[in-house]
Amino acid sequence: MAEFKRLISLDAFRGFTIAAMIMVNNPATWAHIYPPLEHASWNGLTPTDLIFPFFIFIVGVSIALAYTKRLNAGVDKGPMYRKIVFRSIKIFAVGILLWLFPSFSFEDVRIAGVLQRIAIVFLACAFLFLNSKWKTQAIVAGALLVIYWLVMMLIPTPGYGKVMLEPGANIAAWVDSKFLPGYLWQKTWDPEGLLSTFPAIATGITGMLAGHLVLSKLPAERKVIYLFAFSFFAFIIGYFWNYIFPINKNIWTSSFVMVTSGLAGMVLAVSIFFVDMLGRTRLTKPGIIFGSNAIAVYVLADVWRLPFYSWKFGGSSLNNHWMSMFENTGWSMEMGSFLYAALFIGFNFIPAWILYKKKIFIKL
Repeated sequence: MAEFKRLISLDAFRGFTIAAMIMVNNPATWAHIYPPLEHASWNGLTPTDLIFPFFIFIVGVSIALAYTKRLNAGVDKGPMYRKIVFRSIKIFAVGILLWLFPSFSFEDVRIAGVLQRIAIVFLACAFLFLNSKWKTQAIVAGALLVIYWLVMMLIPTPGYGKVMLEPGANIAAWVDSKFLPGYLWQKTWDPEGLLSTFPAIATGITGMLAGHLVLSKLPAERKVIYLFAFSFFAFIIGYFWNYIFPINKNIWTSSFVMVTSGLAGMVLAVSIFFVDMLGRTRLTKPGIIFGSNAIAVYVLADVWRLPFYSWKFGGSSLNNHWMSMFENTGWSMEMGSFLYAALFIGFNFIPAWILYKKKIFIKL
């Protein structure tokens, strides 16, 4: 079997990734969180640090799967370009609107952000995919990672007179402080800033390369083996690169790209083997439901934060009531915070399930 009818595993992977993203963003209180559900403070990697690069990797795979079919069908590129640009603008705009919601104070608008980065990566990767072969795409990804590494390691941070990789004291942070308008997440720099978006594009390209392999004419078993092997090799490169350019999500280092893309590729390979080849689909349904409207569900989750975190009921918000209840249960406060996040995920599953059942798929 050389081709898969549809990668159910990829749909589920996308959905579970979005669900994880919503969960780690919405504990009952940031004062009580299990360590794996927090981002690394600076260098290093936690399970939470995998979520965003995994999603961007999936974006890359999806680009390869979607646009290869259209190119093979002889679809004119002109309309595709227009749709790509329009979709990117929509995702970027929704990211800004989510930041403004509900006060819509334009004085502190944040131009950078998660959806904004996804929009930029999608735009760059889709245009690259439509105009190049996989070898060129691999070269571009490698060049982005090496050039970014050299820029970060060889250019002294202005004002310090030396190369630095400390929080707020590196060349990426300096670029943000000088050229990125609007509110910055860390006051003087942003983890979704300008310079670090270039290696994020490389993350998207690694997903495209995985997509090329999945679409190749190799037997299905060999596709999975090669995907796992190449992904493991990427992980090893990132692991050793870490010794001279530390793994760091905040500035999206080149080692971070290789390690997270390697892990994403291995997860995808294992998922394809069990789900698409062996037909073990029973546990994939929740992921498929979330993944069918992934970005729409992510947006809805931000809207639902109002009743869950801001509105007052009996003089206090729901999350504060929840944590007050847990103070007298004997359970840990971390468990209480985690269960509230799980409840929040369950609540967001309801509109996702309704949209899925009604076959409504919102494509931002």
